Amino acid sequence: MIINNKVKIINIFNVLILSLCLFSCSFSRKTSSDKQNESKLLVLTTFTILADIASNIAGDRLEVKSITKPGAEIHSYQFTPSDIISASNADLIIENGLGLELWIEKFISSAGNIPRLVLSEGMKPIPIEGDVYAGKPNPHAWMSPQKTLYYVDKILKAFVNLDPEGKEIFIDNANVYKSKLLSLDKELRDNLNLIPKNKRFLVTCEGAFSYLANDYDMQEAYLWPVNAESQVTPKRMILLIKTIKENNIPTIFCESTVSARAQREVAKASGASFGGKFYVDSLSEEDGPAPTLLDLHRYNSKLILKGLSPTKLTN
Repeated sequence: MIINNKVKIINIFNVLILSLCLFSCSFSRKTSSDKQNESKLLVLTTFTILADIASNIAGDRLEVKSITKPGAEIHSYQFTPSDIISASNADLIIENGLGLELWIEKFISSAGNIPRLVLSEGMKPIPIEGDVYAGKPNPHAWMSPQKTLYYVDKILKAFVNLDPEGKEIFIDNANVYKSKLLSLDKELRDNLNLIPKNKRFLVTCEGAFSYLANDYDMQEAYLWPVNAESQVTPKRMILLIKTIKENNIPTIFCESTVSARAQREVAKASGASFGGKFYVDSLSEEDGPAPTLLDLHRYNSKLILKGLSPTKLTN
């Protein structure tokens, strides 16, 4: 009986020792994994589209996060204390520039002395025509794959400076992503060319398609120049309705981050159809139609083709 009790005690002791060992090993693995994540340099971008571009170049080498969430209005974003805390740990902040992020200077001064990359710096912008923003640069350069190639080169150079040991990884990733953008460029050009030239008139809420229109031989009209100044006035509505009627435009659109109510009124008054909402300033959630920039362009082009041309999409 005594022997059996001793055996039981020994067995219990062995189980406890084994459990402690397993816990210790598990804790060590978790700590090692945590340290690995913490060792990655942190790159913050001002909005989700820039985070997607940067992530394609960074791969697993860097940690890339967007300050704003999917669906956020980025022009006049109201940043939070948690945004500042995240930024204080960042090694680089990437912004678009050209007056897009009206909040960025205040944000940077609150977050501290963090290196920043302005992607549009050195680029020749398209000026906004007419209205209160006349002469100011249109900030939506990423809406043309051709201009996005410029962004990729700027990010690549910044990442190599930030993490020289990852140079070859960044170069390989950038080349792969640029090849995807070039394929997308051809795809968009082929598809948009299916629309008769006199029908290539893109009417939206925000004037965010100037670069796309310029690079893909389209015309553009809108309710307001940028979402930061999205005031709908009778003058703007009357002018847009007149443009739609004079050019016999069958379908008009809006964007996912703003209300389409005024544009639906324009559609009703002009006799045009409302063709849906584009993704422009923000990606969708992962399970949405535009979780990446490439998906965003393909989704938008399908809406354009459906609204402006009866011709079916090419593969």
